[in-house]
Amino acid sequence: MIAYASRTGTRRNLAALRSRRWRLLVSATGAHRTEGFGYAIDNGAWTAHQRGVRFDGGRFVALLDKLGRGADWIVVPDVVGHARASLRLSARWLARVEPYGAPMLIAVQDGMTPADVAAWVAGGAGVFLGGTTAYKLASALAWGAWCRARGAYFHVARVNSARRIRLCQEARAHSFDGSGPSRFASALPPLDGARRQLHLWEAMA
Repeated sequence: MIAYASRTGTRRNLAALRSRRWRLLVSATGAHRTEGFGYAIDNGAWTAHQRGVRFDGGRFVALLDKLGRGADWIVVPDVVGHARASLRLSARWLARVEPYGAPMLIAVQDGMTPADVAAWVAGGAGVFLGGTTAYKLASALAWGAWCRARGAYFHVARVNSARRIRLCQEARAHSFDGSGPSRFASALPPLDGARRQLHLWEAMA
């Protein structure tokens, strides 16, 4: 399972992440730099939601122009916590994101069902499990099973504890991201330890 940390410029934290082979999640709202890491691209909707401001499509396009073609995947713009509005926004952005060539992930929000994204997944898109914490914890296993049955990429957002890493593994997620190791180097060892223990457990199963 691939681990992504929110992009940081702190040298100590970057060195720790690099030593444990984590990758970076570069957001449109932050500095558009990879720090020499493998990376994926987040559209910045979550940060805009936290700050109570509108999603900045211009910054997202600027990030795509700079880094989109080398990304592991790109999260298509979404609306946090609003299923219908998020689906409408994602539909408008798909054609704009596709030319960059990176796999596209659809952010699923509270109230969405597989039927809402089935056509896009059939066309090659993956699933980015967003939404509220309650929704994520309640639906991760079901989304993971659905994606696995279709060979679709499955990522879980905002994972900052060993318990949630275990949930990601049970859901057979391909990857997860968290901000804890980006802010505090001390947060990395227990999270990475949990990830590696799960890899060992899976290999022996």
